[in-house]
Amino acid sequence: MRSKFQVTSLFTKLRDTARRSSSHLAFDGVVDPKGLTARPPRTVDPVLAPALSIPSPDPTGEDRACDLHQNSGQRLARQEDWAAVSKAIRAAEAAGTRTPGGMPVADLIAFGARADVVHAAEHALLSGRPAKDAPLLDGIIALEEVLAEHPGDYTIACVVAMAHIDIGWAWRGTGWAVEVPQRNREAFEAHFDRARDILETSLIEDQPSPLLATAQCAVRSGLPTDTNRLIAAYEALIDMDPLNARAYRNMGTHLLPRWHGSVQDLEVQARRMASRSQAVWGAGGYTWVMLDAIALDDAACSQLDIAFFIEGLHDILARRTDQHTVNLLAAYCANTMGMTLDASDDVAFVRGQIADCAKWIIRQHLTELHPMIWAHAARGFDNNLRVRCPDRFAAAGAADAHRILCDMFRRELSQGKRVVFTDRGAQLEPV
Repeated sequence: MRSKFQVTSLFTKLRDTARRSSSHLAFDGVVDPKGLTARPPRTVDPVLAPALSIPSPDPTGEDRACDLHQNSGQRLARQEDWAAVSKAIRAAEAAGTRTPGGMPVADLIAFGARADVVHAAEHALLSGRPAKDAPLLDGIIALEEVLAEHPGDYTIACVVAMAHIDIGWAWRGTGWAVEVPQRNREAFEAHFDRARDILETSLIEDQPSPLLATAQCAVRSGLPTDTNRLIAAYEALIDMDPLNARAYRNMGTHLLPRWHGSVQDLEVQARRMASRSQAVWGAGGYTWVMLDAIALDDAACSQLDIAFFIEGLHDILARRTDQHTVNLLAAYCANTMGMTLDASDDVAFVRGQIADCAKWIIRQHLTELHPMIWAHAARGFDNNLRVRCPDRFAAAGAADAHRILCDMFRRELSQGKRVVFTDRGAQLEPV
């Protein structure tokens, strides 16, 4: 590991790259440094809206589970009980515990342990004009000191490396490299270089850890790398944790031409992942790998095997029936793909077929509404969104969902019926 002096010198360089760009707050409460907004808000038909009722728990079961484990990691970190953080992560990995929506509990504890540091840096960057005394680096320096006190502990190394990665993405965003200001790109690269050093030079034990594999994939995805090495890293992660849908989705995104692969690489690897995970997901491995990639890249979308993708949707929902997954796939089909404008004919055709899947997903599987998922769907599930007003963000997602549901049940509603969602799905009742 670098000396404390070397690490401090790195942070001095990072501090000098503070951004001075302006930002814009969109109608849905998202900070957009480019001054752009999401799709313009659309209103629900006031005649139809009162006749459609769907429960919207706040928080959802998935939210409660995620908060529980994140708060556990955060509380231990605030108490500076890093031995307990390490023990909790190891126990969660050994047991393979996950939330109802499939999120690994070890990942959530690790995120909670670094959350204060990451959120402080993100808040300092939120407006694009961090104050001179903003706590942009104080937290990460403190984490580096923790790392020095726990040499060889892979859990602590992962927490600190992932904190660097999270802050790096906060600097960069997820656009094309040519869209990122040079000073932001330099900060991104500095944080990723440090994360790579931690994972490569710390005396990390030989541990078959999905958390460690996730960190290695994350750092490799953000730096120049050989495509085959990136694929091998994701294969190792998925072999260890085949139920982790996020791993498939990240793999697909980072095989796009804008990152480390090509449309051909994406298609080949999506099929290979479907084969490797067939016992777990059926055809769903193909769908998970393609999910975000085809929303981001028109060329990938135009070459999609639509029949295989839709078969995967059915297989996923046959295996994972929780409402988090149902909302995610319904919102993806109806909102992420169904509301995309200005596409070429071949891309629009594929997106239209995927959007049609929302009908059977909603009618056959939906029992409750998760507005935050629908809000993220409208923004393409960008993990680096800076949401300044969560209430406005959730309200925008709820409005999108209600409008889409009213359109979907327009015939029934216009016939004077009431649509009520229960634990048995959509039920028709007389008004």
